[in-house]
Amino acid sequence: MQRRLASTLMSMSLFALSCEVPTTHGLPSVSAPAPAASPTAAAREVPPTDPMLAIAIDRFASRHRTGLTRPQIEIVAQAIIDVSKQHDIDPSLVLAVIHVESRYNPFAVSSVGAMGLMQLLPSTGREIAARHGIDWTGPQTLFDPVSNVRLGVAYLRQLNDRYGSTSMALAAYNWGPGRIDRLLRNGTPMPTVYPTLVLQAYSAQRERRS
Repeated sequence: MQRRLASTLMSMSLFALSCEVPTTHGLPSVSAPAPAASPTAAAREVPPTDPMLAIAIDRFASRHRTGLTRPQIEIVAQAIIDVSKQHDIDPSLVLAVIHVESRYNPFAVSSVGAMGLMQLLPSTGREIAARHGIDWTGPQTLFDPVSNVRLGVAYLRQLNDRYGSTSMALAAYNWGPGRIDRLLRNGTPMPTVYPTLVLQAYSAQRERRS
C-alpha cells in the first residue's frame, strides 16, 4: 500500500513539472516604456479620470481578439488620446476608424495587405513614418498598436488637410488619394459606403462619450 501511494505521488509530481506556464509570446509589442512599478490588478481596474480614455479602454477591453493585456490596453488607449490631440482630431473619430477597419484587432490583415488596428498598407506606413520621424523597421511595425495609431492618425490628418472634408478624407483613407483625385477630375460621385460606416460609428462613440 505504501509503495503504491509513493508511486502515485511521484506520478503526480512529474505531471505537474511537465505542465508549461503560459507566456505572453505572440502579443504585439507596445512602443511605450513600462511603468517603474507594476500596479496591482485592483489599481488597474480603477476608471481613469479622463472620460475619453475610459471609453477607449472599454472599447478594447470588451473585445476578445485584441491579444492585449490590460496594461497594454491602457498604453494603447492613452496613445490614441495623445496622438489625436497632437493632430487635432477627435479621438472618437479615431476609435470609429479602428472599429470599422479592424474591430480592435492589432493583428488584422486585409485581403490587400493592409495591417494592424488602422489597416495601413506597408507602403503608406513607410511614407508617413518618414514624413513624421516615426521609427520604421519594416511592415511588422504596423503590428505594434501604438506605432500603428501614430501612423494612422497622422495619415488621417494629412488627408483631412488635403481635401478639407472629413467625409472626403475617409473616402481617401479607404480608397487611396490617387483614386479619389481621379474621381474628382472626372466629376464622378464620391464613394459613400465607407465614410457612412465610420461616421455612424463616430456618432455612436460621441453618444457614448456624452
